[in-house]
Amino acid sequence: MRFSPAFLEEIRARLPVSEVVRQKVKLKKEGREWRGLSPFNAEKTPSFYVNDQKMRWFDFSAGKNGNIFDFLMETDGLSFPEAVERLAGMAGLAMPVETKEQREQEQRRASLQEVLDWAAEFFVRQLASPAGREARAYLDRRQVSPASRENFRLGYAPADRHALRDHLAGKGASVETMIEAGLLIHGEDIPVPYDRFRNRVMFPICDRGGRVIAFGGRALEADAQAKYLNSPETPLFHKGATLYNIHNARKAAHDAGTVIAVEGYMDVIALTAAGFPHAVAPLGTALTPDQCGLLWRMAEEPILCFDGDKAGLKAAFRAIDTAVPLIGLGRTLRFVLLPGGQDPDELLRAGGPGALAEALSQPLPLVDILWMRETDGAALETPERRAALERRLREIAGQIGDETLRRYYAQELSERLSALFGRTPAPPRGRDFSPRRRAPGRPGASQPGPVRISSALANSPLFRGVKSPIAPRDALILLILMNHPEVLAAQVEEAASLEFASAEAAALRDALVRFTEAGGGDRDKLAHALDASGLGGLAARLDGMVAHATLWSVRPEAAPADAAESLRQALVLHRRFWALNRELRAVEARLAENSSEQDLLRLRDIQTQLSALDGAEAALEGFGASSGRTSRTL
Repeated sequence: MRFSPAFLEEIRARLPVSEVVRQKVKLKKEGREWRGLSPFNAEKTPSFYVNDQKMRWFDFSAGKNGNIFDFLMETDGLSFPEAVERLAGMAGLAMPVETKEQREQEQRRASLQEVLDWAAEFFVRQLASPAGREARAYLDRRQVSPASRENFRLGYAPADRHALRDHLAGKGASVETMIEAGLLIHGEDIPVPYDRFRNRVMFPICDRGGRVIAFGGRALEADAQAKYLNSPETPLFHKGATLYNIHNARKAAHDAGTVIAVEGYMDVIALTAAGFPHAVAPLGTALTPDQCGLLWRMAEEPILCFDGDKAGLKAAFRAIDTAVPLIGLGRTLRFVLLPGGQDPDELLRAGGPGALAEALSQPLPLVDILWMRETDGAALETPERRAALERRLREIAGQIGDETLRRYYAQELSERLSALFGRTPAPPRGRDFSPRRRAPGRPGASQPGPVRISSALANSPLFRGVKSPIAPRDALILLILMNHPEVLAAQVEEAASLEFASAEAAALRDALVRFTEAGGGDRDKLAHALDASGLGGLAARLDGMVAHATLWSVRPEAAPADAAESLRQALVLHRRFWALNRELRAVEARLAENSSEQDLLRLRDIQTQLSALDGAEAALEGFGASSGRTSRTL
């Protein structure tokens, strides 16, 4: 059976190579790669590497490399169709049913792809030709370097109405294929189809695999009807379901830990040249739910960087309406509104990469942009207008699908309303961070304190009344690993990298990892190993907590799948908690030196997220109810 490139690409997009390989090879994270022992040769020093960004694995001892399909074919002896079927099941995709119509459709898509690539090559050559002089002058004025022109495959569409059509026809492309690819304009009142793009600087738009699927064109004529023109919807191109530069930004976003969405092609090109290659653009449209999904695949908190003018602010406000129903834990947006009404390209030319880096370092959380939209300049003199604002905010918060986050948004907005209307003072957010400079060490100044557990978890049935030097969430994770050695074996790399505040917890973590790496075994064998390590008493104390547990998956008799799911949830919260606390301490340190409004806003956002994690813990079975907001606790 023949599989379409689009179907195979979707499997690759859904399955990191490390996820497939770790079913056969024990992998350990090393920088941006994973490393393990060769599955093909007996070796003591690991020479097998996996790179998720490159979507490849490399075995230097056996001289082999490949993708996820190759790995299953090499290790399990599967045929290519068998490997595709197994991986499709892992990715949650139904296998395609091959029909005559589907074969014809795939052949048509391949033809469109080829014709679009021919068109891109034509535009590139035209830019370098005498006809492209004006286009080159425009790019010179915009300070687009030759390297950037080559990197983004920029081109020029001649003013001649039939230049591209005649060129493609000479290569064997039919007029029907050119029309379907969106390259020609046609209609009942148009006897001879003609080129859609004329006298424009051309920007190829690519899919996630880097294949050209459409074009954007910037007019060179000052009085052109449309300054920017995109390809129409085609079988390959759906404007609201892709992002400009996504094929280049995916790896860069992984390396940077975030992705930046800007408004236009030139902004993306300027950011990339300035050292911000993790930039994309939504093709001149308002952000769509599909585009939000693409951004969240690259980063949990993408930054939307808009021009600092009224149009940019309006675009930010529109993005709120799209995002609010979709946000959840580990899935939100941050916003940067550039100063002086500038766009990113203008800011870079005026202040250089440092000016943009400074703006990007102080993003506003979604809740601040939402509050700005609803309250800035609002007339609230009458009870009716105040009631309308309150009702509007309540309705917006009610759109949030995630129950816990919805509750915290409603609480946050209610508190802001109370402060705005003067009902009560704004509630304190942990330590006092009034906007004044504080000297380090001064009483009341921020000092890094110990990380504490939330009251929700500490008062849960599992831990209530139990004295232990290990924080409850840490104990929960360790209990699951101790009582389910098979889960520990599957998660040993994750366990080895866990951060714990308690030295005892860290020692137990190391003992569990050593036990597994030495070959592992059942619970009895693990108990003997812990006794031999001098940790038997600690393990016994933790094991005694199980008698209080209503969280079934903690118990040894629970199904491994249930234990693994509870562990997964706990680890998500654990990692998020530590990341937020690290950022919180950095913000506190800056505030102690020199208070700023941006840091104060970020502080509030972090504390809101910590409180949201508190609620997320409470939602786990057996954790009890959340007992209110706290500062620096989870």
